Amino acid sequence: MGKDQRELPHPYLTGNFAPIRRTRPLTWCPHTGNIPTELAGGQYVRNGANPLTNEDQARNVHWFDGDGMLSGVLFGRNAHGIEPYFVNQYILTDVYLNAKDNCNLRRPLLPSISTLIGGSLLTVVLAVVRAILLIALSRLPGSRRAVKKISVANTSMVYHDGRALATCLETVGWYNGRKAENEPYINEKVGFGGKGPVAFMKEWTTGHPRVDPVTKELISIHAVFIKPYVFYSIVPPRSEAASKNSRLLNPIFDAPIPGVRSPKMMHDFGVAARHTVILDLPLLMDPIRCVSGKPTIIFDPTGRSRYGVFPRYEPHKVQWFETKQCVIFHTANCWETRTVGPVAETCVHLVACRLTSASVLYSAGALSPPAPQPVLTEYEEEQCRLYYYSFPLVADGSDEQPMIRNQWALSAIPFEFPTVSPQHVMSASRFVYGCCMGSPSYSSATLGKAAKIDCIAKINIETLIARGMAHPPQQITGCVDKRTINEVMQSTDINDPVKLFGMPKGWYAQEARFVARQGALSEDDGWLLTFVFDESQLDERGECGEEAVSELWVIDATNMRDVVARIHLPQRVPYGLHGAWFSEEDIGGQRAIEAIRRRTREEELNLSTLLSQMRDLIEKLLG
Repeated sequence: MGKDQRELPHPYLTGNFAPIRRTRPLTWCPHTGNIPTELAGGQYVRNGANPLTNEDQARNVHWFDGDGMLSGVLFGRNAHGIEPYFVNQYILTDVYLNAKDNCNLRRPLLPSISTLIGGSLLTVVLAVVRAILLIALSRLPGSRRAVKKISVANTSMVYHDGRALATCLETVGWYNGRKAENEPYINEKVGFGGKGPVAFMKEWTTGHPRVDPVTKELISIHAVFIKPYVFYSIVPPRSEAASKNSRLLNPIFDAPIPGVRSPKMMHDFGVAARHTVILDLPLLMDPIRCVSGKPTIIFDPTGRSRYGVFPRYEPHKVQWFETKQCVIFHTANCWETRTVGPVAETCVHLVACRLTSASVLYSAGALSPPAPQPVLTEYEEEQCRLYYYSFPLVADGSDEQPMIRNQWALSAIPFEFPTVSPQHVMSASRFVYGCCMGSPSYSSATLGKAAKIDCIAKINIETLIARGMAHPPQQITGCVDKRTINEVMQSTDINDPVKLFGMPKGWYAQEARFVARQGALSEDDGWLLTFVFDESQLDERGECGEEAVSELWVIDATNMRDVVARIHLPQRVPYGLHGAWFSEEDIGGQRAIEAIRRRTREEELNLSTLLSQMRDLIEKLLG
């Protein structure tokens, strides 16, 4: 990046992307409109990266960097009806607790993703060595907190078996699949990762573990840097009532998935009622590459995309389907069908947000992507579309090569951050909601500017898949509905399979979450919740003042037109990542805990020993 451009404020440290420092306990919020009764007693919470250590504004920055911060709205019940309350808190990870009140550090402990994908060999090595030294220093006596796990827990949230994982507004502690810190029940058996020198790697999970709405099983993928590169875990619920539909009596931890040939960046996967789909895409993530001066994270435009499909409880039976290279960060829906007759067939279906390259990783860090590779087809323009795949499984013992039957785009509009009705996450869903933007693609944000969401989309995938089956588009490059955003906006068809909720000019949204209406008569009968921000509050430099505020909008998901309620928050919520809805039943069913995560008395001692003074000096030198 050139010197003049580097002197400009980083787009992901300015405006409503800029991190905030203030955290609040439950704070009453005024509202306009009518809050739906389905929200009473529940809470909407959104996770996102909010770096605590932010003094060095010239450092490498990426939208996905930073300590996890939760921002939520609780819809409390009282004599006056439903009263909303705002709350935001950091997730108390080891990394956060080590940095809190640490005046020695001017930038985050962990290397930026921007450094890993675009830094020189020297830059990457220095960043990694700095992190290792700071982690080692944290183990010395008198440290604020020993960094034993390097997660910042800033991506997503999931509710499982009485626990809000990576989401608790008061952090309980690390969960290993069997027990969590500060819970009264103690089980000495190992969980994720097991034992041994690489156990810490196998504890890592992809960004989106899944919970089956029927069996209540937690399903997780662990991508590591050593063979076999991918492991798989299933954790059934412990309570007898919740586990009645689970086939498992005991958890499955770290089962290897054969067939992955190198370490990959895996963010998500697909889960149907009886099958799982993992994404082995040409997005390499290997720290050993930095030794030879290559980026740690890189997209291989000459590679192939591979989809591994296997029965939920038998990952060793994986079948691999191979096709043209692409990148998928988020899946939307996954289900299976079975045909009967002379030749019975099981087919697994996947709907996902497919990008033509990894440019979004660069645009989310305001970096110039590598020199473009030769264009192989006319299709190679940057785009991010909602795609449909079908994987017909071959019979056990067959020599037949698995082949993808269908792979084409459902709509031409740019589409990301998908969500469906929670009751349909592992069965055939009719509607997928997601975020859209006026520019051609999420991956085409102009260097020096940040991508912002100005539309929320609702796509009837059932209708578009049926159209595609009746009149098949060209495989890989084809698209069922080729209309642009403007053309969709002009439609007056009440049965249009693509509907858009356009934000008012200057307003921008975040990922939306669906909450069903009680006694809903259709899958889309409910509400979408999203944090929004009016950028007219920015000053002439594009910065937010202390008085800037956000709102939580409740949108009618059926007509995609009406904002039925607006919750006026006491402060802004920076543009972030993924949210979740916790029902009143979820909140009431949380497990008992004995304590929350805080610094212990020993960790708060102000030790003026020579050792602590040396540690402080080294930390200041490392910055």
